[in-house]
Amino acid sequence: MNTCTKKNVKRVALAYSGGLDTSVMVTWLKENYDCEVVAAAVDVGQREDFDAIREKALATGAIACRVVDLRERFLTECAFPALKAGAVYEGRYLLGTSLARPVIAAAQVEVAREFDCDAVAHGCTGKGNDQVRFELAYQALAPELTVIAPWREWEITSREDAFAYAAERGIPVPGSPRKLYSIDRNLWHTSFEGGILEDPTAAAPDELRELTVDPAAAPDTPEDVTISFERGVPLALNGEALDPVALVQKLNETAGAHGVGRVDLVENRLVGMKSRGVYETPAGTVLLAALADLEALTLDRDTAGFKRGIADRYGELVYQGLWFSPLRAAFDAFLDEAHAMSTGDVTVRLFKGSAMPVARASRFSLYREDLATFEEDSVYDQADAGGFVRLWGLPSSLAARVRAAADDGRDWTATASVETVRTSSKPMQRPGRAVASGSG
Repeated sequence: MNTCTKKNVKRVALAYSGGLDTSVMVTWLKENYDCEVVAAAVDVGQREDFDAIREKALATGAIACRVVDLRERFLTECAFPALKAGAVYEGRYLLGTSLARPVIAAAQVEVAREFDCDAVAHGCTGKGNDQVRFELAYQALAPELTVIAPWREWEITSREDAFAYAAERGIPVPGSPRKLYSIDRNLWHTSFEGGILEDPTAAAPDELRELTVDPAAAPDTPEDVTISFERGVPLALNGEALDPVALVQKLNETAGAHGVGRVDLVENRLVGMKSRGVYETPAGTVLLAALADLEALTLDRDTAGFKRGIADRYGELVYQGLWFSPLRAAFDAFLDEAHAMSTGDVTVRLFKGSAMPVARASRFSLYREDLATFEEDSVYDQADAGGFVRLWGLPSSLAARVRAAADDGRDWTATASVETVRTSSKPMQRPGRAVASGSG
């Protein structure tokens, strides 16, 4: 990544959303770098009018605006791999914003090369995580490009300043200084930050909802939905095969109508501070619960345990901008193999904000009713369990013998029978805390 000097920047590819920050950046870049600006607008499911966004970018001085539809790529290359990992940051955040940034940054780099740009710019603040996500992607994909981060350079220090800058130059921007919520939306989620949410003691206003209803206002009758997976990837909803975009859109509508997928949380940002956000992830919440339920049938105990062990780390990598890291790629290779048999159907019951799996089936199921039953069976000899339990407990038994012998000042190897563990009347000592021979 090149050191930014205004002399060597002639053309910049700007990650452009048409929101407040990037709207003023087209003008700011031209004024401060004396350069041309190409706007790169990436559709990851924002439901924006991209024709209007293109017109706005050109009207404010961009020499071109490239609109790229990457909704399906966002799901198949980012959201669904994270789903297979069970990645949830700090136990609650389903990483909607974090997962979209690698796709947007990669598309921006492609636009930069198409237009022979020598720099890329983003609208991320110096306090947020997104600056890291964008810039680590640039480093991985195009380290030769100069990076410009206006929020780290300009004299604008707040959203109020940005509104004032836009007003002075006649730049049309969404929102107003009195309603300072930062909203990020894509196919996977909607997030809200800023405004009253910066006070963690204040409840989020009801107006901060786009994908979900208030669970109290949700239907009084539960609704069951069935998701069909193949190798850990959702392919059908209620028996209807759907492409990834249509499946997530439809499930967002269905689950959102039942108030599913809304969280209000304080999280630890990568840059060291805490922040508060409200997130809506209805489809992702249902899919996460459904796939975890299917895994209970199809993954053996050790594979399932190892997969749980990497879930948190995978979520941290995504959150911290390390999408293009070798470790994340290695995790994906494991997850693809682990989910080779994760094919089947899971029925999830939606009701008043909850999504509870209630039925599951797979032709690769490791569950055997004839083994699990408490009724009479002919495939499991319960007498065999006695030897298994003794062998399973052998390390604990030997450790107990050592502690008991040490308590009495004896050599445990002199005990006649390995199978018999002497019971001491003294209080049980924790491992590593036995009383040494000869002590008081």
